Amino acid sequence: MPNHFFCKIVVTFWHKSQIFFLSLHANLIQNGMKRMIFLVALLSAILSVSAQDNPYIVKTKGVKKPVVNKVADSQKPVEEEAEPTDFMGKNFRFYSMCDWKEGMRFMVIPEKYDMLVNTFRDAETGKEVSSGILRHHIMVYQGHEDMPNGRVHVNFTCETNGKNYYYQLPNGTFEDYCYGKLGVPTLAYLGDVDKARELLMGQTMLTRTQLYRVDTEYDGDGYKEVTVDKNIPVVVKAIGVGTRSFPVKIIVEDENGNQFYQSVAMSKTNCGMRDDEFIVDNEKFLFQGSFDFTGANMSVSDNVKEYINQTVYTKHPTSMSSKGSGKVRDMKVPRFTGFIIDEIAPVKNSAYYTLTLREVESRRIYYKDVIFREEEVLNSRNASDDDYFGYIFGMGEGSAKSTSKETRAAIREGRVIPGMSKEEVEMAMGEPFRKVVDSEGADLWMYARSNNVILDVWFTDRGVVKLAKARKANSKSSKK
Repeated sequence: MPNHFFCKIVVTFWHKSQIFFLSLHANLIQNGMKRMIFLVALLSAILSVSAQDNPYIVKTKGVKKPVVNKVADSQKPVEEEAEPTDFMGKNFRFYSMCDWKEGMRFMVIPEKYDMLVNTFRDAETGKEVSSGILRHHIMVYQGHEDMPNGRVHVNFTCETNGKNYYYQLPNGTFEDYCYGKLGVPTLAYLGDVDKARELLMGQTMLTRTQLYRVDTEYDGDGYKEVTVDKNIPVVVKAIGVGTRSFPVKIIVEDENGNQFYQSVAMSKTNCGMRDDEFIVDNEKFLFQGSFDFTGANMSVSDNVKEYINQTVYTKHPTSMSSKGSGKVRDMKVPRFTGFIIDEIAPVKNSAYYTLTLREVESRRIYYKDVIFREEEVLNSRNASDDDYFGYIFGMGEGSAKSTSKETRAAIREGRVIPGMSKEEVEMAMGEPFRKVVDSEGADLWMYARSNNVILDVWFTDRGVVKLAKARKANSKSSKK
């Protein structure tokens, strides 16, 4: 079979396009079914070997045996910095294109759009080269060049095949272009990957989000999302290349042998995203949004440590996250639920702490992010009462020690029954919109309910509920 025919099949295989199937159909007729099946099988085997030999392509356990990085294994773990922010700042510097140095290494990681709009041209012929053909090739930066026609070429040497390529800037001078975040499409910065391997391989860290990924394809980029607990210890098992936007793929393993990964941005060099885009759903794709250090880096102040192992109860309904049936989900926790605080972990670059709470009765584990100081809640634009520890929780078992089971059930359901104390009424109903004292000196609290109804709650002189009665809002107050 002629060599040019074999090359044609290689090109069409990388494209995964309709061209392949048309060519395949034509050659099936011309050369016979057996010959083509043999060729495709041989090509698949070659590509599989190529993927195995690329140390930057790593997969979670289950899809294939984890890749062993000989360079990283020979390195001794580097001690963590005293402050995680310093660790990132000192080790993962952002390089704008203006600061790129010759020899900086990148990998071509095309996305769907990049298959339609080619990024590179062959330096010898000036013709465009398919991003699919260059997928997973390593490009070494060789500086930029002003051309006679006024265009600017950003030059690279392909470490994988030894050829020279360039990216032509869409318009303007290099200085006009290089200060932005656009960079060169398809390229994931390998400097961050190499540095992360040097510093993080084998390290034990904590999970800081609940959403991670597991590989589903050996030769592709398929994955499925999985949910895990926050603040569980995990060990870094492999580090490879992720995507252009999130170049560092970190595979970790929990104490049960489950592996999952996150592709994260470290320095954001050439990631093509602005800083303000790493919020909400994308926050987990920052290193500090998915992982945290253990030990000294997770130290908390003495006044916060005092809450560890303390018993608390919820004074108001509040949202928490909990794990059940293997999944982590948000749940509404009712009033008067008792917990023991097992762990407290600070959330970096914020006033929040993550509480690990064990429910007193069921022993189920819950998680809640809180702020301990009320003034920090008041000074924050995004924080609310539900973020303030003192608003959500009461210390000890509260009135649960002397409260009947019936009263506790009423509090959780938001009802008022005779015999409740004023504190228990507030826990069940919240603050009344009006408090009055009747002619005989008895306290009357009024609560606005739905459907234009007001609930009147009368107390005895001992401060316990004597009567709770609903009425229409436009009717006169009932007499005692």
